Amino acid sequence: MDFNMKKLASDAGIFFTRAVQFTEEKFGQAEKTELDAHFENLLARADSTKNWTEKILRQTEVLLQPNPSARVEEFLYEKLDRKVPSRVTNGELLAQYMSEAANELGPETPYGKTLIKVGETEKRLGAAERDFIHSASINFLTPLRNFLEGDWRTISKERRILQNRRLDLDACKARLKKAKAAEAKAAAVPDFQETRPRNYILSASASALWSDEVDKAEQELRVAQTEFDRQAEVTRLLLEGISSTHVNHLRCLQEFVESQATYYAQCYRHMLDLQKQLGSTQGVIFPGTFVGNTEPASSPLSSASLATAAATIPVMPTVAGMPSAGEAAISLDDVALPASGTRKARVLYDYEAADSSELALLADELITVYSLPGMDPDWLIGERGNRKGKVPVTYLELLS
Repeated sequence: MDFNMKKLASDAGIFFTRAVQFTEEKFGQAEKTELDAHFENLLARADSTKNWTEKILRQTEVLLQPNPSARVEEFLYEKLDRKVPSRVTNGELLAQYMSEAANELGPETPYGKTLIKVGETEKRLGAAERDFIHSASINFLTPLRNFLEGDWRTISKERRILQNRRLDLDACKARLKKAKAAEAKAAAVPDFQETRPRNYILSASASALWSDEVDKAEQELRVAQTEFDRQAEVTRLLLEGISSTHVNHLRCLQEFVESQATYYAQCYRHMLDLQKQLGSTQGVIFPGTFVGNTEPASSPLSSASLATAAATIPVMPTVAGMPSAGEAAISLDDVALPASGTRKARVLYDYEAADSSELALLADELITVYSLPGMDPDWLIGERGNRKGKVPVTYLELLS
């Protein structure tokens, strides 16, 4: 018990001495041991690395999981050392809704079939997103988090110890300085007008006491200096290890970029396959980035308006000897333009003809359109100059 009380008193005295030294330094009343420029640069680089690593880590977490509630939940699971439950991605949830909508609205209808195809693609996109999140978490977020929770905590701990060693060293320097000043004052030439011997005895005793105090302060200073130098070397080695941290983070960043590139490449392939499926089943190549059209002239017409517009276009009477519209060998060049029943249409988007039976379109051009008996209501016959061909109604704005 006595030992514990002595240790407690000793620790309290050391803490008080450090607090006094720190306060006097803040008010400019005490000298402070400055670190060399290289050491200061190492400290600044370490602080900068820690700050930017935290920002990159937090923003990457936002990128991978935009929902803040989900991020908090995952954080709590990690702190409790429990496995994070599997979470359905937004793409997979959208795929589920599309599949349920198709089953309820009719899986055999054109809309239902398209919902099923798009839902399957969204499910693949959701799975690709899940793989990307898993890969990024392991190869990128985990190393950054390990640095902040491991290496940086060790560096911070050693820096605090170094700060305490510096305060002890400066306190010993201040104590030695005061002891030397008192010794010099005690060793000053006494006043020879004083004739009593007692004054000479007291003066010599005080000088001896301050001499012992100076020796003690010098010994404490040597010990404090040794401990400070040793701790400064330990801290320096840890700070120089930041270069290795940068190399490790560079490798992790490259792996993150590769994972992200793989994810977007998978998304591109899935969407391109979906586009081809819809184009082969409906004869439509959707406008957008893949076709090269980036500025649509206006929003496409609704299904109801398209059906109404197609219904208002008069149907040409069947020409004797002409093959039906459903036959593959139909020759549009042999079809004569009717004298009446045609309409003008403005092209909304660029359209690339899939084969020779279709007419390529350019946005904002005007063409003449009409319908043939038995044609798919989603298609019309378009004519521009001497060129004829099938054109999709969704790419047209029918004019009066």
